[in-house]
Amino acid sequence: MKIDLFEAEGLKLVTLKSYPDSRGFFTERYKQSAFEELGLPTNLVQDNFSRSHHNVLRGLHFQWNPPQGKLVTCLRGWIFDVAVDLRVLSSTFGKVTTVELDGDRPQWFWIPAGFAHGFCVLSNEGADVLYQCDREYQPQGESGICWNDKELNIQWPLQNPLVSVRDAEMGSFADFQQRPQFQEAWR
Repeated sequence: MKIDLFEAEGLKLVTLKSYPDSRGFFTERYKQSAFEELGLPTNLVQDNFSRSHHNVLRGLHFQWNPPQGKLVTCLRGWIFDVAVDLRVLSSTFGKVTTVELDGDRPQWFWIPAGFAHGFCVLSNEGADVLYQCDREYQPQGESGICWNDKELNIQWPLQNPLVSVRDAEMGSFADFQQRPQFQEAWR
């Protein structure tokens, strides 16, 4: 396994060893001892799976009560994945980090609690995305920020993406900063 770190503390991109042959490839997706060695969570309690068509954009979502981290991978297709640091005391507060995840290249992107997450599908055949969470989903503790927030200025590689009504109506980053209950969750 190879691990890449980012300026925003806690974000990790793990590239797994892959064994390709004429049939495809084999990889170990999860190995507790390796995850422990790399400082990745081993107490994952919920798997979420989405299948999305080309040009779909999901996000930006976060769970603040209880704070939830996500381990994200693309199983099929190709996505542009985004994490936004929402930890007010962080030196990278408001910073956007992006990675591209490809189902043909086994990787995990660890996004700890205190980040908003979203992605868009770049591959024509759509994409299957699996994200494992370290806390169970609690709808009353979930929120988000509008995907096209002007202050965050995320450079999404799509024009006119397909976005849910809910995601289109999320508040702004400025609205988020006016809500102290979110910020208290990650101190």
